[in-house]
Amino acid sequence: MDKICLRGIRCYGYTGVLPEEQVLGQWFEVDLTLWLDLSTPGKSDRLEDTLDYCTVISRVQHLMKTSKFALLERMADAIAHTILDADPPLHSPPLQQIRVRLTKLAAPIPDFGGKITVEITRSRGQLEG
Repeated sequence: MDKICLRGIRCYGYTGVLPEEQVLGQWFEVDLTLWLDLSTPGKSDRLEDTLDYCTVISRVQHLMKTSKFALLERMADAIAHTILDADPPLHSPPLQQIRVRLTKLAAPIPDFGGKITVEITRSRGQLEG
């Protein structure tokens, strides 16, 4: 199966357990891997035969800016569903699977200067079943 990778989608959002995180917000980074058949756009060279990257990025950024969740896991799942369940679909060939890597760039944890990343994979069958 073919795939499209979108890396480094930076978003300011309001996801976190602490009340301050849901009020003040913080920066996140999203990486997406999208599995779909790219044989038609590979021959046609037409945008309408493939996934519109700009629309996917815009949807992710809008969700991150307007949603408040306690857990990264919940936000990652919401991103997956937003892309897979889009109406109208964001893709001409059916999107079969999506991997979401959601990174909190500066978690407010004492004596921790690293990043926290949640990675989930969802497929069309999981959503329909």
